[in-house]
Amino acid sequence: MTQQIIRRATFATFTVFAINGFVFASWAARIPAVTRILELAAGEMGLLLLTIAAGSVIALPLAGTVVGRIGTASTIRVGGFTSSFGGLIIAAALSAHHVPFTAVGLFFFGVGIGLWDVAQNIEGAAVERQLGKTIMPQFHGGFSGGALVGALVGAGLSALHVSMSVHLLAIVIAVVVAMIFVPSMFLPEETLVHGVTRTPAGASKGRSAWRESRTLLVGLVVLGAALTEGAANDWIAKATVDGMGATEAGGAIMFAVFVASMTLFRFFGGRFVDRYGRVRVLFGSLGAALLGLVLFVVAPNMLLAGLGAVFWGAGAALGFPLGMSAAADDPARAAARVSVVSTVGYVAFLGGPPLLGFLGDHVTIRWALLAIVVAIVASILTVPAAKPLPQPGLDRATR
Repeated sequence: MTQQIIRRATFATFTVFAINGFVFASWAARIPAVTRILELAAGEMGLLLLTIAAGSVIALPLAGTVVGRIGTASTIRVGGFTSSFGGLIIAAALSAHHVPFTAVGLFFFGVGIGLWDVAQNIEGAAVERQLGKTIMPQFHGGFSGGALVGALVGAGLSALHVSMSVHLLAIVIAVVVAMIFVPSMFLPEETLVHGVTRTPAGASKGRSAWRESRTLLVGLVVLGAALTEGAANDWIAKATVDGMGATEAGGAIMFAVFVASMTLFRFFGGRFVDRYGRVRVLFGSLGAALLGLVLFVVAPNMLLAGLGAVFWGAGAALGFPLGMSAAADDPARAAARVSVVSTVGYVAFLGGPPLLGFLGDHVTIRWALLAIVVAIVASILTVPAAKPLPQPGLDRATR
């Protein structure tokens, strides 16, 4: 395969990760505004957010099979168009102050994001193996960079009092245009990766990846990392507004601090992985997430809370992408295992934060975030499962 094809696929994969992050953060950064528009309590907003999780939980386990039938490019297009359809429904529902219709829109949004996520991670794993070095964190850094832009756009539009409906409509148009062109630059669907045909999930034989102990343990590693990231996406802005008396714009800026830190460490984290190994870096990352989360919650002022957000973001940076790389160590089983680990991670990423909303009704959302500590500790205990599988012929970067 020519270097030009690989470079194009690398650029395209980075781009779809970035668009995914922008779309998700554009929604997450303005959750306080949505809560206000619909006049919901934290627990009620948490219940509404569960509809995103419900859509994704349905889509994620099926995504590997979908990729197996239509390929990564087409699956990402389907995911992008479905999430955009959900965005249109949400925009209309918010204009009408209609909670049930908002839930319907969020469900389709979740379905689209779920399909999109698995397909982009399968494509990213294939590109990483072609390059022979750790690049998955940079792809997820693209997601974080897109999320940072989305958060800043959300903060700016919030400060300018631009309606959520107008905001969402602009995003839908941008996503539809991008989905038409960008995935066409992916790797060819029949690509040899170190002598193994790049076959999607439905094509590989043997027992289900859901019955593999290593895959499930890697999923548990990702669970804690995904929950820390998802909780910040959904609640760090509101925790800042409600717990520290900040404005909605201030809450969005705190979210941007978290995302900026996560983005930075994702772009440079691959170097640490290549030098120190996947397992050591995961231990360090999850420890930093634990420290930053606790500091954010107990901080007496915005400055220390911001420092906590920096550590929290740095710690959340590498767990998800390194979990995807661990799931994809064996190219012949990569799609099936990535689908499983993505499902576990996204259940935590999307399903955990709404549950924190219910807890927040009793102890405030800021203090409810401490519940994440349990998941982080569980992930730390299962980190050794992410030790790379032997891959003869691969260089040090994949170890």
